[in-house]
Amino acid sequence: MPRLYRPEEIAETLGCSAWWVKDRAHRRLIPHTRVGRAYRFTAEHLAEIIRIHEEPAPLRSDRTSTPTPPSNPIGTRAPATPQTGPSTSPTPRLRARPPRRSQYGTAA
Repeated sequence: MPRLYRPEEIAETLGCSAWWVKDRAHRRLIPHTRVGRAYRFTAEHLAEIIRIHEEPAPLRSDRTSTPTPPSNPIGTRAPATPQTGPSTSPTPRLRARPPRRSQYGTAA
């Protein structure tokens, strides 16, 4: 029989809170086993949780030149560049709207 660990034991091993472990298990974001209404974890579950949340090591470059910025991935917007020439359409001025009136006749 594999040993089943409680969320508190997993949290202590991972260095996080038991609430985080239970919440992730409840949302089915980490592998777990349910025994009744309790979440339980095996050693394989713990290894998989660590693998899921592992971040790759940063790439080391032996070059002394400045690093190039990452390319713009699809679906993200490039940063806005300020326009150097005159704008063809004036920017509309924003105005605050008047406050709503409550049912008692006083301004909110």
